[in-house]
Amino acid sequence: MTKAAELAKMGEVLTNSQIGGRRNIVINGAMQVAQRSTSETGLGASSGYFTLDRFYMIENTASAGRFTMSQSAVTDLEGFSNALKIDCTTADTSIAAGEALIIQQKIEGFNAQQLKATSTTTRAMTLSFYAKSNASRAIASEIAMSNGTNNSASKLHTIGTSWARYTFTVPAASSTQIDNDNSNEMQVNFWLHAGSTFTSGTMSASLEAVTNANRAAGIGSIFASTDNEIEITGIQLELGSQATPFEHRSFGEELDLCYRYYIKYHAGGSGTFSRMALGFMRTSTNLRALFTYPREMRSTPALDDDNAGNYHVEDAGGNSDVDATVASISQGGLQTCLVNFTTGSLTNNDPAHVGINSSTDSLVGLGFDAEL
Repeated sequence: MTKAAELAKMGEVLTNSQIGGRRNIVINGAMQVAQRSTSETGLGASSGYFTLDRFYMIENTASAGRFTMSQSAVTDLEGFSNALKIDCTTADTSIAAGEALIIQQKIEGFNAQQLKATSTTTRAMTLSFYAKSNASRAIASEIAMSNGTNNSASKLHTIGTSWARYTFTVPAASSTQIDNDNSNEMQVNFWLHAGSTFTSGTMSASLEAVTNANRAAGIGSIFASTDNEIEITGIQLELGSQATPFEHRSFGEELDLCYRYYIKYHAGGSGTFSRMALGFMRTSTNLRALFTYPREMRSTPALDDDNAGNYHVEDAGGNSDVDATVASISQGGLQTCLVNFTTGSLTNNDPAHVGINSSTDSLVGLGFDAEL
């Protein structure tokens, strides 16, 4: 490309507003935030959020395959320190038709309005990401829409053994709706394993009515061997037909965005008692504590308790210390909630702190979940 052509292309990018402001719609694309855990083993029997914030693992139909999901350290890709790693630990070479293993980020409607052209049409958008694998591996990226005719578009990528950037541009489309609300309006999917229900057709790079057979046509399977692994980072979804440089955000900015969907009060350090909230003893064995979230959450959250009862309550003077368990959430809202704890005996009506103590895992604790 000549210098004049490069300048012309840059002018096109500038005029379609791809550069300037916040470009990346994906949250935690550089895999910096992992409030729940940095590594979980034996996954594959069910879907869920397990490690890195905002990344959901879909296990469509139970497979014999199992994997470890972790926040891996990156030392060989300039500008990145972490990746999402999937490592096969149990192989599955007998693939049922309905099986699928997908890394997914669900995107809230409020965060995708720049992609709209009208209420029923979208503008062009580009997905980009960095990946590497232990061997050459075919995976599919997919943009899936939740409204209108539930359109989707997919692209096959052959991942190599060294870090490389992969891109997928989805053209503007009609009959595609993105509501301006807090619902799950679209998804970014990475297909790592799938049966014939999802692989027997032909992919479409343009948004069209979902045909399951077309969504992951041509991919291999991460479960083919226990040697298999893949790492992904630098995921970016942006307006326009060209992938721009990855938009790096500070850890604090990324964590703040994640807080809208999930907040974890954790031990903070092995063997350290970390106070979470202040409340009062409603009875001699019941504490009600007020939690104020760092930012307004997407919806009224549910409790996510993985602390196995390692909560402690102490009176305001720090003179008494008793064990406690989470009983329930009450009067929940988008900014605050009250949580009831069942405790050992303290003085009725006294103010008291509730905290976490873990001698083994600094990330166990009490979560508030408002995920899509």
